[in-house]
Amino acid sequence: MSEARKTDLYELTMAMAYIHEGMTAPATFSLFVRDLPPERGFLVAAGLEPALDYLSDFRIGPGDLDAFANALGRPTRELVPLLGMSFDGEVRAVPEGTVVFANEPLLEVTAPLPVAQLVETYLLNLLSHQTAVASKSARCVLAAGGRPVMDFAMRRTHGLEAGNAAARLGSLVGFSGTSNVDAAATLGLPAIGTMAHSYIEAFHSEESAFHAFARAHPERPLTFLVDTYDTDGGTRSAARVIKSRGLGADSAIRLDSGDLADQAVRARRILDSAGLTDVLIVASGGLDEYRVDRLVREGAPIDVYAVGTRVGVSADAPYLDSAYKMVAYDGRPVMKLSSAKTTAPGQKQIFRSHGCSDVIALRQERAASDVRPLMRPVMRNGQRVTDAPPLSEAQERFAAEVSQLPPEARRITGPLPLRPGFSDQLKALTSQVRRRIASEILAPERV
Repeated sequence: MSEARKTDLYELTMAMAYIHEGMTAPATFSLFVRDLPPERGFLVAAGLEPALDYLSDFRIGPGDLDAFANALGRPTRELVPLLGMSFDGEVRAVPEGTVVFANEPLLEVTAPLPVAQLVETYLLNLLSHQTAVASKSARCVLAAGGRPVMDFAMRRTHGLEAGNAAARLGSLVGFSGTSNVDAAATLGLPAIGTMAHSYIEAFHSEESAFHAFARAHPERPLTFLVDTYDTDGGTRSAARVIKSRGLGADSAIRLDSGDLADQAVRARRILDSAGLTDVLIVASGGLDEYRVDRLVREGAPIDVYAVGTRVGVSADAPYLDSAYKMVAYDGRPVMKLSSAKTTAPGQKQIFRSHGCSDVIALRQERAASDVRPLMRPVMRNGQRVTDAPPLSEAQERFAAEVSQLPPEARRITGPLPLRPGFSDQLKALTSQVRRRIASEILAPERV
């Protein structure tokens, strides 16, 4: 199926009206998040790379015309002006892995107005979802305090594509591996996994299940699930198998339910008493940054955290208050004045000082020597400016960015997000456009 038809109907109805009126001059749309969700001190920009793939491939073909005509209840011939339309515009964006805050553009699209309108739905869906999941995942990494975090989200994400995205986004912010085999193969990520309770139940005893598992996988580091029946007993069984087979430092046990802190303490004691001080303890089961943070602060002897459902769907903040708003058309800055949803006019830039102290400015403004611009050209004339960068670039960028955040913004509970300022030039343009709207649009309507 063509990606071009993955849009809302009103994007199509507007595009047709623009074409009918000859309004095909360049328009700039800014995609941003109005307000951070509760309990978020920052967001991590994500979804840009797949967004650029989408824009590169965007083209309206005959099948799309048929779908559009059917949706509108109109003859296909009336939609012929759309045929062959592709994205040949410009994109400027914040690179993936960048820490961002409310009202800061994740990207800005400049293209002929009908095309810039048609791509809105897809871009909003993609960047909103991936930024939300990346931000949730980043908080898990912070909560773990340097301990490895692994992605177990695939089985309950909202669709298989979302599962692959969760694996990629987790890796972007520092996860050490994923249970998702397809994502591991496609993205070159470490594949990790253990066993299910059903595997244990299929055998006459836990110990026979563990021995069989070790025989089947002699070359792999093994992790034994020990809480199917009784955690203490399961840990002792795993310890005997690990010792008898000389698995040592390559092995681990996994706790998946109950009071993880208490169980980890008891399991550590059993393992240490057996001389297995180098065997790791992995915890899973409904974990997110809040539970991980609590376990770390309690001093639970857990070495690795596996997070799944709550992180893969960003359970406490499953959506972002994101918007895709026109800020300029045919060289004219525009803005929205709706109550509580006012937008700032003009093409933007973000200037960042040390400590993530940001100022949203106009694109043409020059950066002072002690600040750096965050938005950069990533697409011109419908083509990427450079080849898609390796994921390692975004990983390094995130690690550097998050280290600059003040501690209060990194807090898991009760974080204090930073608020970007606005440049004097942007404030002046906003006032100017507001006055023009008042005199040219609002005043005549009141007569």
